[in-house]
Amino acid sequence: MERNRRSLAVAVLVSLLASTGCGGADDQPQRLKIEVIGTRPHDPTAFTQGLEIDGNVRYEGTGKPGASSIRATDLATGAELARVDLPDPYFGEGVTLAGDTLWQLTWKDRVAFARDPVTLAERGRVPYEGEGWGICTRADKLVMSNGTDELTFRDPVTFAPTGTVTLGNRRKAHLNELDCAADGSVYANDYPTDTILRIDPDTGRVLAEIDARGLLAPAARVDTDVLNGIAQIPGTDHFLLTGKYWPTIFEVRFVPA
Repeated sequence: MERNRRSLAVAVLVSLLASTGCGGADDQPQRLKIEVIGTRPHDPTAFTQGLEIDGNVRYEGTGKPGASSIRATDLATGAELARVDLPDPYFGEGVTLAGDTLWQLTWKDRVAFARDPVTLAERGRVPYEGEGWGICTRADKLVMSNGTDELTFRDPVTFAPTGTVTLGNRRKAHLNELDCAADGSVYANDYPTDTILRIDPDTGRVLAEIDARGLLAPAARVDTDVLNGIAQIPGTDHFLLTGKYWPTIFEVRFVPA
């Protein structure tokens, strides 16, 4: 009888582990790599903090006190459509379009700028707690990173926090620039590495790890900084990737490693 009880207990434990994904192969993120489709020129003076694409417009936020900006560029031609520089000492961070508002974060200034998406003119400012790193728009909520393994959800109109989720199988990640993809997942640069994480924002589970090493040739990495900038091209499985002070934007696909 005792042996049967032990067998039953083991069976129940195995069943629970399988149902929760703990300790099993299903809990391991998929390994992906980069397939380069093409390249585009990028301003090598831009300390890129965020990318966003809406239709045929690419938005880019840049950082550094006295050099922070937000820019709107024609996706097809690369022509600059609008640009606004942030006043010193603001340090610009991630950007995202939510409805008719373009949000721009700041790093340690604890202020989010609400902007007109066409002119980029400031409409207002909202304070928030902690640091601002990356931000993207997923359905009816904003998803924001603060340089830790936690994501914060915010109201897209008021910017008020509505919840958080912590990564369950990639603790101590430093989530930076974010992209809310069409499939509902969130792609995040893991600072300061060349790894991009694909995250289920409902559970905090890392679904895939993408190895983005080698995009820039060693000679081209001189005087550049880390990979930072990711945006899905609408209607495709292609993404744009770039980095701080990078001379190139890469159009890529994520494929099995």
